[in-house]
Amino acid sequence: MRFVHLILITFFVSINLRPSITSVGPLLDIIQRDLGMSGVTASLITALPVFFMGLFAVLAIKLNKRLGMERSLVIAMLLIFIATFLRMFVHNSFLLFVTALISGIGIGIAGPLITGFIKKYFPENPGLMGIYSVSMVIGAAVASSFSVPLYQRFNESWQYSLSFWSLVAVPAVLLLLPLLKNTEKSKSPLAISSLFVRNKRVTVFMLFFGCMAAIFYSITAWLAPIVQSIGFSYSQSGMILTLFTVIQIPVSFLIPMLVSKTGNRRMWLLFCSISELLGIVLLLLHFSPWVATVFLGIGAGGLFPLALLLPIQESKNIEETISWSAMMQFGGYLLGALGPAFIGLTVDVFGNFAPALLVLVIIIGMMLLTIIKIGGKVDYTH
Repeated sequence: MRFVHLILITFFVSINLRPSITSVGPLLDIIQRDLGMSGVTASLITALPVFFMGLFAVLAIKLNKRLGMERSLVIAMLLIFIATFLRMFVHNSFLLFVTALISGIGIGIAGPLITGFIKKYFPENPGLMGIYSVSMVIGAAVASSFSVPLYQRFNESWQYSLSFWSLVAVPAVLLLLPLLKNTEKSKSPLAISSLFVRNKRVTVFMLFFGCMAAIFYSITAWLAPIVQSIGFSYSQSGMILTLFTVIQIPVSFLIPMLVSKTGNRRMWLLFCSISELLGIVLLLLHFSPWVATVFLGIGAGGLFPLALLLPIQESKNIEETISWSAMMQFGGYLLGALGPAFIGLTVDVFGNFAPALLVLVIIIGMMLLTIIKIGGKVDYTH
């Protein structure tokens, strides 16, 4: 029963880490028109949470030291709940950005901690990172798929549609409560500055994560508007966005298991990166968005869990796992937040998506360089 309980915690905490972001994409044009926002301003609805996910990831180290992992996860879930619930009352862009900020803080805290949670409770099964990544993908897929139906169900209220996803945080909090009496504070947290000074691996991981996140969140925020720009309807673009997220579910589950068994991560990192490159090029050439989305989904579905696995694979203990994860996500999400904002800027300036897609190709090239630095075989003797 304890094993099932811990798996359910991993599932429900992880499933909360994307709906507040991905629920926005299918409704972005509607929100933009309703609040009178430019492309750059609208892109901030996605970019801000990602930015604050990075900025506050280091807070996970401090909270783990003061309160312990389990209590810190409860705080993170409550922040996500509050931010998402408050969207019911949003009627201007400022309040919407405030909710994006609060949700980003909650997600930023939870990300490194759930990695440490897996290291603590499943030390012999790093492949269970697949549950973390699959749960996030499921949350993203469900939220993007049902945003428009909920919008229609709630009398065309995008506020109610977005706030609906606050309900997902409730079971996560309830499941965590029994663990609070046994929680332990971190005994030897790493100094944040020492991670950059003494360990260049963390910097490499951060650059890889930044490239990966920039591409992922750019696609999440703008895939629907991109396909709408070439003549697809709202419902069709919503289905394409759903396809992008649904494809990631089996990929996110299988690839971490394969890497854990073989120890050869470089082959899968390259495979997923090239898949994303093909998807971007197909969009650039106005080839079938359905085919392009399949390649994008395979790439994104594999790269994200592989990125999350890096600190678990190379760290020696729980504190090091949380600290490495926090710093990787700190720098990575700050860089990644620039992706959606840049696409919004280029659309405002050029009136089309071609320049932004070309930059995404360049970012994938940079990501391939970091993969070479990361290396291939993994030693699981820690």
